[in-house]
Amino acid sequence: MDYLKIQGIKSLSGTIKISGAKNASLPLIAMTILAKNSVSIKNLPNVADIKTLLKLLTNLGANCEFQKIKTIVDTTQLTETKATYDIVKTMRASILVLGPLLTRFGHCEVSLPGGCAIGQRPIDLHLKALEQMGATIDIKSGYVQASAPNGLKGCEIIFDKITVTGTANIVMAAALAKGVTTIINAAREPEVVQLCEVLHASGVKIEGIGTAVLAIHGTHGKLIHIDEFSIIPDRIEAGTYLCAGAITKSELKLTNVNAKHLGAVIAKLEEMGSSFTITKNTITIHPSQIIKPIKIVTQEYPAFPTDMQAQFLALATQANGVSIIEERLFENRFMHVSELQRLGANISLNGSVATVSGQSQLSGTDIMATDLRASSALVLAALVADGETKIHRIYHLDRGYDQLEKKLEGVGAKIERLKE
Repeated sequence: MDYLKIQGIKSLSGTIKISGAKNASLPLIAMTILAKNSVSIKNLPNVADIKTLLKLLTNLGANCEFQKIKTIVDTTQLTETKATYDIVKTMRASILVLGPLLTRFGHCEVSLPGGCAIGQRPIDLHLKALEQMGATIDIKSGYVQASAPNGLKGCEIIFDKITVTGTANIVMAAALAKGVTTIINAAREPEVVQLCEVLHASGVKIEGIGTAVLAIHGTHGKLIHIDEFSIIPDRIEAGTYLCAGAITKSELKLTNVNAKHLGAVIAKLEEMGSSFTITKNTITIHPSQIIKPIKIVTQEYPAFPTDMQAQFLALATQANGVSIIEERLFENRFMHVSELQRLGANISLNGSVATVSGQSQLSGTDIMATDLRASSALVLAALVADGETKIHRIYHLDRGYDQLEKKLEGVGAKIERLKE
């Protein structure tokens, strides 16, 4: 098993190229199930979650060729419609194949995803929406057994709460359905927007893209032709490296990035004292030498993202004062707090609210990653900790960050990937 060894108290300088967005890639890979042609995808990040989903499609009969420049996914000869537990258990986003498999074949079986480290992520909203579209859903032996032999039918769906994966799943299901499906209270994340834009460009009329109300005009079961497309930049990866610049008080330039997707993150960093130079595809952070404390509440896009909460909590340990961070989306997303405390952070938890008293003098030690974004928070803290920090169980990190240690090493960090 790999771990990271980081030598702290190191300033950074240089340029980091941002990879494609993992959270955009996953639904777009699942979307290829709707295609009548072999689909070419550019800018896929080289991370574990992508390889897991490609393996799932391969098990269903797809031909997938993952390459550095572009990846080819051919689902035209799918032979299976059962997504088995051995794949789904390693990545909850595997549930994204439910909608496209059901709308294409009229039946499918997808393993229930199981537990998630950061909290419950129930799929009841997905299933309720599919039933409204005419599907019969049974839960048996740990599998969702879905059937719609006469095809799915468009209808009005109101999500009780905003769900990114649920919105993506139902958009894909509606793409081949009969009639118009209207989704009210749809997620507005850039990753959902790109899915809708690619489907729209492929002949599926979608109204309201980027808003909370989507209207998808189905193709009545006809598969679609999907032209080559490129994955949008990863806004969470970009936000993480902006925090690296802020916490080490180092000027960093990010390329292949879309600042419009980072409005809430940039606004909070500005509140903490940083300034920015922004162009169409670049962001340069000019950090403050005195980091100001912050108040953050995580909410759905375009508000502050839950996937950046851990990184800002690490940054807040170096602020000059008391920061308050409230997590409203996941009930167990403060597991990184105990590891940051091992480094010397002064953090107290009261339910869903973390109070961070800075500035803490952090000291390197052995710590353990607990989930994807928590892993990156530990890396940020290690960059400014006195001495050597070893971060174990970094397979969490590899799920969503493309060559993080090489990118940080390229801007001056003293970081190594080693074997236990």
